Amino acid sequence: MKENLQFLQAFLKNPLKVGAVAPSSPELAAEMLVGIKPDENNIVLELGVGTGAITKYLQQIIPNRESYLGIELDTEMVKTLGQKYAELNIVCGNAAESYRIHQESGLGKVRYLVCCLPFVSLPKEVSESVLLEIEKFMDEGCELRIFQYAHGYYLPPAIKLREFLRNRYGKSKRSPLVLKNVPPAFTLTWSSI
Repeated sequence: MKENLQFLQAFLKNPLKVGAVAPSSPELAAEMLVGIKPDENNIVLELGVGTGAITKYLQQIIPNRESYLGIELDTEMVKTLGQKYAELNIVCGNAAESYRIHQESGLGKVRYLVCCLPFVSLPKEVSESVLLEIEKFMDEGCELRIFQYAHGYYLPPAIKLREFLRNRYGKSKRSPLVLKNVPPAFTLTWSSI
């Protein structure tokens, strides 16, 4: 309940940065993590950790601290996450600087990029900056996993994002609609491996 309240407060404070009114459901988290098997040489990078709704399930498959890096912009959320997930590397930072943040972390190669950012509601410049960072990781060979809410799936920013990624990495693998999420969502996966 506390997590939902914190998420709602963050949304009300800045809806363009948060992009949803509730944290991702366990069902969406499970779909986001299908096939992800990190280790120290093939880490998970989570962009937009939020309240840790996906992180809670990522934690169960991460073998050690050196196999994960989470980046979250909201300083209050990072403080809470630091207490809740003390055994994980979660830093306060901007996803538009994620490549540099990862390089400075000294952690292994990003093999899995789990992106929980609200691309549909982000300003165009921010979205483009983050995509340039994602491209750097994809150029080195990784798997990108995002989700898009069903109600926004056919909005121009969502279509543009998928076209951008499809033109570079081919057609995505789309999950069935995850109905047990508010709002319902699809997960989308691209691979450059």
